[in-house]
Amino acid sequence: MTNSLSTFSFPTRIIFGAGAVRKLGDEANRLGLRRPLLVTDRGVVECGLAERVLAEARGAGLGTRLFDGVCPNPVERNVLEGLESYRQGNCDGLIGLGGGSPLDTAKAIRLAATHALPLDQYDDQVNGGEKIRADVPPMIAIATTAGTGSEVGRSTVIIFKSTDRKTVIFSPYLMPNVALADPGLTLGMPPKITAGTGLDALTHNVEAYLALGYHPMCDAIALQGTRLAVRNLARAVRDGRDLEARSNMMMAAIMGAVAFQKGLGAVHSLAHPLSSIANLHHGTTNGILLPHVLEFNRASSEGRLRDLALAMELDVAHQPAGEAAGAAIARVRVLLEEVGIPSHLAAFGVTREMIPALAKKAMEDACHQSNPRPCREADMAALYEQAL
Repeated sequence: MTNSLSTFSFPTRIIFGAGAVRKLGDEANRLGLRRPLLVTDRGVVECGLAERVLAEARGAGLGTRLFDGVCPNPVERNVLEGLESYRQGNCDGLIGLGGGSPLDTAKAIRLAATHALPLDQYDDQVNGGEKIRADVPPMIAIATTAGTGSEVGRSTVIIFKSTDRKTVIFSPYLMPNVALADPGLTLGMPPKITAGTGLDALTHNVEAYLALGYHPMCDAIALQGTRLAVRNLARAVRDGRDLEARSNMMMAAIMGAVAFQKGLGAVHSLAHPLSSIANLHHGTTNGILLPHVLEFNRASSEGRLRDLALAMELDVAHQPAGEAAGAAIARVRVLLEEVGIPSHLAAFGVTREMIPALAKKAMEDACHQSNPRPCREADMAALYEQAL
């Protein structure tokens, strides 16, 4: 319990289940959306999912313009080019389609469409969210992966030139008006992408539960999200057509994004520079770093790690908290093996020489401020060293 006031808010309208994408026309009509910009990446176009959404849009009489210039780790240029396309098409709203990168880029274009300041001035670390108004155009979010949960999130994460880091812009006004959460769109997703995005969802839930702060509703959601991710991720990786596992992973991703409004932790502060400096996949990096940070946090979080072990359905009910905490960390390591993700950053080209620059950027990232154990730059460097 806390003696201070707490403010809780929960996400937007969500239409969940196989076939949810067929509600695109109804939701666009409800929002008064007639000329949307469809924001996605070339991978989503090449696999045919963009055309599937465009066909739904045409059937609903929408005059949809396509922008597919989103990088895997989106940069400021992607937002500015998307904004130009939005203006050229005289668009009146957005459809974000894809993983976290297109969804975040769509949110940033949405912001820039009505807000004139340079985007880096909306940085959450300088309280930039206070400058964001409600007059943003409507947005429909359609996720094609089960990872970031950006379809229900309030933030966008973009690499800006001025900061040279993954920069978080946070505002409730950035939350999409509706999320069409259709696990059918994730069927057949390649195993490596399934694993990486699923580890992102797991990390969001785990870090949210361990984060400092009082939010028992988010805590409960994070525990169930952890349970769903641990129970279903390996299944989804093994069989890309397993709709039940895919559905449960999409729900785990949504739950993780809801839960981490409470806060995240050192895993994300360590992972963000690996995207901007080494161009690593965010979710995969989270998964590799997670057991190392859990070990770092172990002494300060034994009771909560025990709760996570129970959520992971481990037989620890009668074990001391320390042993149960160790079992939770071990389960994460086993899960990495089960889904075929290397356990060390060196497998992705990260070298010891990169560590000083990475550790400096990790300390500039605000996520570690809610980590249950305080972090110094030397701690960040040591964690990178352990994960090599």
